[in-house]
Amino acid sequence: MHSGGSTTDPVALLADMLGPGAAFRNGQREAIEAIVEDSARVLVVQRTGWGKSLVYWIATRIRRDRGSGPTLIISPLLSLMRNQIEMAARLGIRAATIHSGNRDEWQAVEASLEADAVDVLLISPERLANEEFALRILPAIQGSIGMLVIDEAHCISDWGHDFRPDYRRIGRIIRLIAPGVPILGTTATANDRVIADVVEQFGDRVTVIRGPLARDTLRLDAIALADQAERMAWLAEQIPRLPGSGIIYTLTVADSERVAAWLRSRGIDARPYNGQMATEEREALEAALVANEPKALVATVALGMGFDKPDLGFVVHFQRPGSAIAYYQQVGRAGRAVDRAYGILLSGREDDEIADYFIRTAFPPTARMEEILSALESVESATLGQLLRMVNVPRGQVDQALKLLEIDGAVAKVGSRYTRTPTPWRQDEVRIARVVATRRAELHDMRAYLSHDGCRMEYLVRLLDDPEPRPCGRCNNDVGRGLPRDVDAAIVQDAVTFLRRDLRPIGPKRRWPPDAVEGLSGSIDPPNEAGIALSIYGDAGWGRAVADGKYRHGGYSDALVIAAAAAIRDRWKPDPRPEWVTAIPSAKRGLVGDFAAALARELGLPYAECLIVIAAAAPQKEMENSAQQLRNVRAKLSVDEPSVLDGPVLLVDDITDSGWTLTYAGSLLRNAGSGAVLPFALAAAARGSG
Repeated sequence: MHSGGSTTDPVALLADMLGPGAAFRNGQREAIEAIVEDSARVLVVQRTGWGKSLVYWIATRIRRDRGSGPTLIISPLLSLMRNQIEMAARLGIRAATIHSGNRDEWQAVEASLEADAVDVLLISPERLANEEFALRILPAIQGSIGMLVIDEAHCISDWGHDFRPDYRRIGRIIRLIAPGVPILGTTATANDRVIADVVEQFGDRVTVIRGPLARDTLRLDAIALADQAERMAWLAEQIPRLPGSGIIYTLTVADSERVAAWLRSRGIDARPYNGQMATEEREALEAALVANEPKALVATVALGMGFDKPDLGFVVHFQRPGSAIAYYQQVGRAGRAVDRAYGILLSGREDDEIADYFIRTAFPPTARMEEILSALESVESATLGQLLRMVNVPRGQVDQALKLLEIDGAVAKVGSRYTRTPTPWRQDEVRIARVVATRRAELHDMRAYLSHDGCRMEYLVRLLDDPEPRPCGRCNNDVGRGLPRDVDAAIVQDAVTFLRRDLRPIGPKRRWPPDAVEGLSGSIDPPNEAGIALSIYGDAGWGRAVADGKYRHGGYSDALVIAAAAAIRDRWKPDPRPEWVTAIPSAKRGLVGDFAAALARELGLPYAECLIVIAAAAPQKEMENSAQQLRNVRAKLSVDEPSVLDGPVLLVDDITDSGWTLTYAGSLLRNAGSGAVLPFALAAAARGSG
């Protein structure tokens, strides 16, 4: 039983959390009573900021005071867990968490659970895949769970915008806990199809508490500025005029960094935020935004579920999300506790390409799943590295496929090795085809949102099957005016100039992929130096000129040669300085070599054609993971050792993606007696959405 004072009055507990005079919102008390009095299974679908977490904290406190076991909360983000533990303390609730970053605390948490000294245990769904947790800790608490909470429950459904395979493991817990143990699922982003899917997985007699999704304080607008430089110019002009601080969402990591750097160059305090940053750095940025220190965080979807700033003044999208559900989830972060906030959607020429990539890679195709199973059937067991060597499948899809196959019982994992089990497996291709078709329809709906001439809020919430859709009276269409559509031509040109000067880093790889290629393992010694790319492929700086040169003109322009030489000489200034130049041989004879030779002349350096193609091989862009990329380039690339010059070398390619071509070529050059290898590419592929 809880160690503090006992109360079963939800109103008194609400006052403890939010202060005297606080009142329940419609549906909150009903949800609490369904859990506390009826031990019901409840799905709460309410807009962001409604107070879903308040329901499970108060219900937990009452049930603990009545002698029930601890609550198990499954939540997708560590940042959400940190916020939740702080909220729990207001009710005297003792909360603990088990995650990959606090393994040294697991034993103490386990001891506290055994002593009934923990009221709430928070875990991520990924913990359910952890052997130690699943085999030792979960069985120990399974019989004593007093309530199960599944936060962001839409992640269970592959119909949803944010399906996560590890959420499927929650079904095991639901089936194993006693029938009288209440289950609460919460989400702000679920339409009828997702709700039906989640309800089916929750089991019999599920109560759905659903409220209107429209936000009273949010002013929606959509502005079509397809060119990247125009959108950057619009941000530079309009962000200072928007109220408070806010979020600018981008679809790629590179854009989060570039847009933030551009705004800082215009005197606006904007900071990048993405999943490639260390957890500590992201936490510091979140705290800074809560304290209104920067004007904006320029963020990928890594700043998503779990971040709570009620007075956020604006959310601007630099590119269009792939669905109305995803857009609503993100734009709904603004205006929770202010009278007026803005949700602005910009749209770019790259939107459809990025959205299509996400749809195509959402589910591993059946052929790839069967390729993975076939590979495992051919060996006793395999590590992930060995499996990547055996199948030409992207690592992310292999990870996802292994999770799904493990959940289906077709694959078993022991330690770091995977084995094929005797369990038959068949992909539900009809369901996946329907999900993909649904996502393409959602993409069409989101395109239509841009040109929609009716109420924007009503349009969005209708797509989410809101039970009470109606015009909001606040969006640009309802009031007959919106934010400016025009941009200053001089600022657009400044943005183009910025993009042309924004060099992209090529980080050196320091280890060969494990189990990828015989004879290449462990550290790369010595590695390449840090390099640069002149652009992002297809961008409004030099990226379009690179695309035109490669696929339209059959060669790269003198302007690109001059720009590359100026970037190397005046901005990169590599140390050590290159003393000669060579190139990756290209499939189109002379394409890269001709450019590299011209670049060498512009830099006043000798050019040596010393890397050679020794065998026909598939295009490197068709190789889907590091092991395959390294094997492919090793099979076709060699070096003419007598042609290698002494001293540091500038190694030139036109487009770099995985980086393994430059890495392996650099290793060949060093082994042949060159000095330090300095990679340079005309463009980096536009990847990375975390």
